[in-house]
Amino acid sequence: MKKYNKVTPEGTKDLLFEECSARKEVEQLLSGVFESRGFHGVVTPGFEFYDVFDPAVSGIAPEIMYKMTDHKGRLIVMRPDSTMPIARLMATRLQNLPKPVRLYYTQTVCRNHPSLTGRSDEVMQTGVELLGAAGRRADLETVVTAVECLSKCLPDFRLELGHAGFFRAIASELPISADLREDIRLSIEAKNYAALNTILDGLEPSLPVAAMRRLPRLFGGEDVFEQAAPLCTNPQSEEMLSYLHDLYKALTELGLGDKLIVDLGLVQRNDYYTGIVFSAYTEACGEAILRGGRYDNLLAGFDMPMPAIGFSINVDAIAEGLLSAGKLHKKTSIDVLVHAEPGCEVRAMLYAAELVEQGLKCENSLCDDRPAALAYARQQGIARVDFVGRQIEKAEMK
Repeated sequence: MKKYNKVTPEGTKDLLFEECSARKEVEQLLSGVFESRGFHGVVTPGFEFYDVFDPAVSGIAPEIMYKMTDHKGRLIVMRPDSTMPIARLMATRLQNLPKPVRLYYTQTVCRNHPSLTGRSDEVMQTGVELLGAAGRRADLETVVTAVECLSKCLPDFRLELGHAGFFRAIASELPISADLREDIRLSIEAKNYAALNTILDGLEPSLPVAAMRRLPRLFGGEDVFEQAAPLCTNPQSEEMLSYLHDLYKALTELGLGDKLIVDLGLVQRNDYYTGIVFSAYTEACGEAILRGGRYDNLLAGFDMPMPAIGFSINVDAIAEGLLSAGKLHKKTSIDVLVHAEPGCEVRAMLYAAELVEQGLKCENSLCDDRPAALAYARQQGIARVDFVGRQIEKAEMK
C-alpha cells in the first residue's frame, strides 16, 4: 500500500516563512479596517453539521463539501462557507443583541474542487457580516468597507457591481423548470454565450428571452443602465435596476467611479443572495479576491428572519499578490546571536532577555563552540555575535 506521509492532499499546500508572514500581515491589516468600523471578531467551528449548509438554502453543492461523521453517526462537514455558520451563531447565541450586529471573521473554508487543477481546497478568508440592517445606507457601508480593505492591500483593483434579484425577476417570467433556470444562470455567470444561446433558442421568442440573451453582455460603465432599461420585463426588474443605478451614482460621488464596473450578468453561485452583489478582481489573480452581496432571506432558515449583507476576502490570494509585487515587509533578521561559554548558559539567557527588552531580536546559540557560532552567524546573515562568559565579548560580522 502506497504511503502518502510525505505529500499534502490535492488542493492544499504548506506555507513557509515569507508566506506565513504575508498571510499574518494581511490578516492584521484587514482586521484593523474592520475594527475601525465597529465590527467585532468571531470564530466558528472548523466543522459543522451538514444541515447548517442545506444546499436548498446555501446553494453549496453537496459534492464540494468535505464530509465525515461524528461518534453518533451524524453527518458533519468541514466549513465550506463562513456566512452560514455566522447566521447560525446570530440565531442562537447572539439573538438578543441590539440590531444591527457587525461581525467579522478570519478563518479557513474547505471546498473540494476535483476538476479544477491548481484551485486551493483550503482557503483562508476574512470578511464581514452586517446583520439586521436593510437599505441603501447598509449597502453603501458594506461596499465602502470592502473598497477600503482592497485599497490598503492591492489598490489596482476593479469592483464589479450587480443585482441578484434582477436576474430572478426576469427569469420568473420564463416558462421553464427550475433546473433549466439554473442552467441559464450558470451560462450567464460563466459568460458562456454558446451554451446560453442553445438553451434560449429552444424557447418561444419573447422580451424575457431577449433580456436573458443580452444579460451577460450588459457589462461596463454607467451606460449599461440605459442599455438595460428596455429589457425590464416587470415593475420589480425596473425597481431593482433603478436602485442599482442610484447606488452606482452614490459610489461615484465617493470617488470610486474609476474602480466600478456594472455587470448585470453577475449572478453568484450562492442562491441566498437577494439584492446587490459585488466581486473584486486584480490583474495579479485570475479569480475573484472578494465576493459579497445582500442576503435578506437567509436567516429565516434559522428561524430568525432579518436583512443582512456581507462579503468575504481571499486572504491567501491577496498575500500572494503582495508577495509577487514585493509590497510586503521583508522578514526581520536576527540582530544578535548570543553564545554562552560552557557553564554560562543561564547568564547568557538573562543577557539575551535584556537585549530583547532594548528592542533587539536575539537568538540563543545552540553551537558547541565559538568557531561554530561564528560560522552559523555568517550563514544566517546575523550581524553580531555576543559571547557570554565571565565577560561579554562582541564580534561584528563582516
